[in-house]
Order: sequence, then structure tokens, then C-alpha cells
Amino acid sequence: MARIAVIGAGMGAMAAAARLAVAGHRVTVYERTQTYGGALRRVARDGFRFDTGPGLLPLPAVWRDLFVKTGREPLEACVDLVQVDPSSRHVFADGTEVSLPNASRAGVVAALDEALGGGAGRRWGDFLVRAREAWDRTRRPLLEEPLWPNWQVLAEREPYPAVPHKRLLRTRRAGTLAEVGAWELRDARLAALLDSHALAYGLDPRVTPASAAVLPYMEHAFGMWYVRGGLRELARAVHDRCVARRVEFRFGAEVTAIVEKDGRAAGVELAGQEVAEADVVVAGVAPGVLDRLAGQSAVRGDAGVPPQRGTASRLTVLLALRGARPAGAAHRTVVHAADRDAELDALFGTPPGAVVPPTVTVLRPDDPELVPDAGHEAVTLTSTVPALPGEWGRAGSDVLEQHAARMIAAAERAVPGLRDRILWREVRTPTDIAAETGAGAVPAPALAAAGGRLLHPSNSTLVPGLFTVGGWAHPGGGLPHAGMSGALVAGLIVEGPEFRGSQ
Repeated sequence: MARIAVIGAGMGAMAAAARLAVAGHRVTVYERTQTYGGALRRVARDGFRFDTGPGLLPLPAVWRDLFVKTGREPLEACVDLVQVDPSSRHVFADGTEVSLPNASRAGVVAALDEALGGGAGRRWGDFLVRAREAWDRTRRPLLEEPLWPNWQVLAEREPYPAVPHKRLLRTRRAGTLAEVGAWELRDARLAALLDSHALAYGLDPRVTPASAAVLPYMEHAFGMWYVRGGLRELARAVHDRCVARRVEFRFGAEVTAIVEKDGRAAGVELAGQEVAEADVVVAGVAPGVLDRLAGQSAVRGDAGVPPQRGTASRLTVLLALRGARPAGAAHRTVVHAADRDAELDALFGTPPGAVVPPTVTVLRPDDPELVPDAGHEAVTLTSTVPALPGEWGRAGSDVLEQHAARMIAAAERAVPGLRDRILWREVRTPTDIAAETGAGAVPAPALAAAGGRLLHPSNSTLVPGLFTVGGWAHPGGGLPHAGMSGALVAGLIVEGPEFRGSQ
């Protein structure tokens, strides 16, 4: 039985801790804040409750597997999982609207044909077939196995089977998500639908590889799910499972250094110079934090992939509304920006450009647990913004109010009369995310191609006995990926470096 120190109580770290405890190890989690969950936090005020991190769960099978492997109670016995239908509603710049059924290719094709016409549904359906091929080619190496030592194969090979396209007397194939939209979907609204999946993770579709087609495919194939009471309930359930398996949590315990002895990780040093000895250290922290704890030479990992730093984050506006949620309202509506190119230039230019009306995601859960009574509604608005947590921290109230006003104005295209219903609102910036997670940026999931730019460092490192877990490690950001990361780290520790993932 090994002593294992886990730094951070994020979702990936807790997933690893539960699996390691079941394997017979003595696990202690050191979390610098006063609670668990990483980005899955909650704001409660005046009888309203809001998730401040992800609001929906793709690929719940990852968390079902965790609960099956770590105890007698399945996930559904610990949280109330609800499949969201429609999966999403989209309001495009020209005023066109479409609601997409959850996990139904035929339903999505029919909805797009009816709303957009011109064979739009068929082109999107054909795209999903190609996206499935990209998924099949990358699922194991990117999600279910430790990062290959010859990771360059994933970096150089584009798995998306792009359709040949004649352009300026040359035959070309789409290499980026934006090119897939322009050349294969051939409709500005379909292109906006595709781009929104990248934008949600802070990725610029103009340079994001075509392999990102797996992101809309995951949503289409496995559906989108909600946890009754909010996604914070998933974090609560994972924490409870850890405690039931005798994982010890120490909150308010800031790790200031990773202790090394004889060339391997040997424990952690806490604020106040207390040293907790350990045989193995699992770090579920952002790259900049790990740099300070262990040094840059340690965090490149044995695969040689440099840490991602992240350039984009989220601005969130929490809205407490008077008036009941209308029956039949979509759980999630994406209101697309009127000028997509201007939005992308503003987000990803160097330096970022002028603020323009953004693409806004509107979440309206049908959940009585989130409101004081049936005469009120809790709505969350999110948009992608440059990370820059320091600048957001210095931004005055007028600047934040202007951002919130732009988002509310956009959201009113999906929720008529929204402004007149607001009781109060709260704005959360990348500075708040940095305070909770250690990084103001939001990590993207690992993607193939693009020279390895969107791969993440392997879970093992150059320091024996030191492993990395969570969104900033392989296989990257997102709730499913966090759970997969925890499974990979546990496998590497329990079975050793020859571990090759679940079969």
C-alpha cells in the first residue's frame, strides 16, 4: 500500500483519488481552497443557485465507469441524470432559428432541412459521418490510452477525411474547422453551428484542425445530459465516493513545493513548511502552478509535449429573474454573433481587438431546485473572452457592466423581455476562475494534427513518482476528459508504465 498525495480537489484529481483508494492505496488530497470540484462551483443567493462552471455533461459513460469501478452504487443512484432535449437551440445572425434533437441524426437532419433548407440537413449529416471516422481514428490514442511516446504521429496526421475541394484550379482538402464549414457545409449558419463547438472551448476555428469535428460528433452520438440540482451535484457525488473509500481531504492546505528525494517525488511541502511524505504525488494543477512546485524541467513529461498555457476563458453572467420559466423553453440556446469574423479577431488577435457583440450561450434549466419558487427563473449566460485574468481583475465596474450588457442584449434574442425580468445579476470573470482553479484560461480537449499544438503533456513526468491529472494534462479539458485523465493516472500508478488503458 503506497502513500499518495494528490494536489488539488478538481474532478480529474478526485477521479484518480477514488480509483487509487479502491486499489488499496492511502490517499490524501490537499486543496488550497475550502471546497472540492475545481471549476464545478456554485453561487447561492436569495434562494437561487447557479453553476459557475460547465452546465451540461457530455459522455456521461466516463463517470458511470468511475462509479461502477469504485463502489456498489451506480452513478444514477447518486445523482439524477436527465437527457436534455432538444440538445440545443441556435439563433443565427440572420434571425433563423433551429432546435436540434438530442442524439438523433435523422431528427437533426430533418430539423436543419426544415429551418435552413437547401439540403443543409443532408450536408450536416454527411459531415457527421466523416466526423465519426475522425472519432474512430483518434478515440483510443487521445482518450483511452496514455499519450504515446511517439506522439508526433498524432501531431502530423489529420484524421478527418476531408472532401476534395476545387479552389483556384487546385484541388484542396480542408485542414481547419473553418475550412470544413466553408468548403463542405457551404452555409454560413452551418459554419457558425460548427464553429460554436470550438469557440466553447476557447479555440479559434480558423486555425483549429479539422480533427475538432469530434467535438460536435461527441454531442451528437452520446447526447447532452444535465444533473438535477446542477453539475455541482456531480462534484458532490464524486467527493462523497472518495470519502466513502477513505480518501482523506485537507482543505485550506496550500502546497508550496513538491519534495524530491533521491531523484523522485517524495511528498509535498505545505504553507507553514509542514512536509507530508508520500511515495507518489499526483498534481491536479495548472501548468504555471506546477512550474512553481516542481520546475519546468519536470512538467514537460516523458512525451515531450510542452504544457498548454491557454489564451481564452469565459465570462459568465448569472441572472435571477422574476417570472416562471416558460413551458417548453430550450435548456440551452446558442445566440450566434452578428459578425463572426469580427468576434474571432477580437478574441484571438494579438493583442485582442475591440470588444464586439459576442456569441452567447443561454442556459435555462427546468429545475425547481435552482429557484426559490415557481415564480422565478435562474438563467446563466456565458461567452468566450481572452483569458488575461490580471486585466479582468483591474477592469472597473463600468467595463464589466458593458460586457454584461452586450451579453444580455444578445441573449434577449433568445429570451424576449429578458432585461425587464432581471431581479439581480452577478458577473464572473477569468479572475474568478483563476482564484478557484489556479488558471484564468480554460483548457481545451486534446486534438490530433496541428503539429501537436492541441495535445497535452503526458500524465507521467520526468520526475519518477510524479504524475499530472486534470484538464491541463492528457487528454485535456472538459468533464469527460477529466474523468479519463483520472483513470489513466490510476492505471499508470497501479499497473506501472506499461499500462495501455482500458480494453
